[in-house]
Amino acid sequence: MSGGICAVLLAAGQGSRYRAVAGAGEDKLLARCRGRDGSERAVLEHALLALRANLERVLLVTRLGNGGAIALGETHGCEVLILDSAGMGESIAAAVSHAEDCAGWLIALGDMPFILPSTVGRVLRALEEHPLVVPTWQGRYGHPVGFGRGCRAALASLDGDRGAKRLLREGRAHELAVGDRGVLWDVDTPAALGFEGAATG
Repeated sequence: MSGGICAVLLAAGQGSRYRAVAGAGEDKLLARCRGRDGSERAVLEHALLALRANLERVLLVTRLGNGGAIALGETHGCEVLILDSAGMGESIAAAVSHAEDCAGWLIALGDMPFILPSTVGRVLRALEEHPLVVPTWQGRYGHPVGFGRGCRAALASLDGDRGAKRLLREGRAHELAVGDRGVLWDVDTPAALGFEGAATG
């Protein structure tokens, strides 16, 4: 089934919390950090590579002004969907409508650079058995979240800045326990560029 899954990487936010600390001209998606493999790359590039290691089709959702993000997506062979809105719900709906022919969608966030590729693979394998899969670390929901074909209408109807958490609550998501703290670690401030956590998943 994973061959028909499209990864949707959300990178259309304003990053206002990060800019408030780092400076108005700083972009958290392009900030450099050391990944789980020891390489120094942009935050967004680490997130992209974890998906590309498992899936052929990756759809990057971003804003027109995010030239650096667009360039990274194109460099790594991603489809790029440019939106006016930074609302997460609207981004997911637009992406699913754009890639509506898929067997399912893996929703990931561009500011989460520390998810292990093996964790992405585990979510994909679980999606073969369950229509809705969310990885958990110590009982807390994380990313990426896998949605089967049956979730298409619900995802396509999302709007505004509300993401798919409601679907997780209502859809009886399969909770996949992982040992990878990266599923929770997003980069909201410069301090979060240094990862500390469990190394296995």
